Amino acid sequence: MSLPDPNTEAPASQPAPGGASGRRRKKQVPFWIEFPLLIGAALVIAVLIKTFLFQAFWIPSESMKDTLQVFDRVLVSKVTYEFSDIERGDVIVFDDPRPGFRPSEENAIERALRNLKESVGLATPQSEFIKRVIGLPGDVVEGSDGGVFVNGERLTEPYLKNPTMAISTFGPVEVPDGFLFVMGDNRSASQDSRFFGAIPVDDVVGKAFVIIWPMDRFGQL
Repeated sequence: MSLPDPNTEAPASQPAPGGASGRRRKKQVPFWIEFPLLIGAALVIAVLIKTFLFQAFWIPSESMKDTLQVFDRVLVSKVTYEFSDIERGDVIVFDDPRPGFRPSEENAIERALRNLKESVGLATPQSEFIKRVIGLPGDVVEGSDGGVFVNGERLTEPYLKNPTMAISTFGPVEVPDGFLFVMGDNRSASQDSRFFGAIPVDDVVGKAFVIIWPMDRFGQL
């Protein structure tokens, strides 16, 4: 076998078919098409998150003052109670329990817009309340001597700015199985279980766990 002559110049290599020089450049999607697609995907993701994981809730009234102020926005976990039990003191969001309540009539477009606003915390769900759990199933709740008693013991409520604030006498009320007794922290200005009774556990949407707006009030509940 003869060896190649080192003085012979090697032939230039030819680019392989389909190589870098043979590839066609991919067409870029025009911005005017790409941008709406990105916005649409973001909105779909927001709605899915609201439906299954978390929901931003806007505080519309003073019923939870001073824990929550009007226009505060809180984040509600819809999965917490899949892994743990509801506890006394939890701040929960639940379906409006008032008899005969009906959300306002709306067409498909209005419903879609409302759902998007609720997904990003720009609107409060029409049929949901936010209160604190006071009585669990089987508890006996009573308002007496300006305070709240659960199973005969005065409830210690460090979340109240003024724990000695007098409230009207009510009860005693025994909480049925599968129900919760809820109250607002602003006892003198809250429509809660003292008026509409205990609420079904199945109506609980989720647990409010953090204030996300305004930023100077950011923090856990």
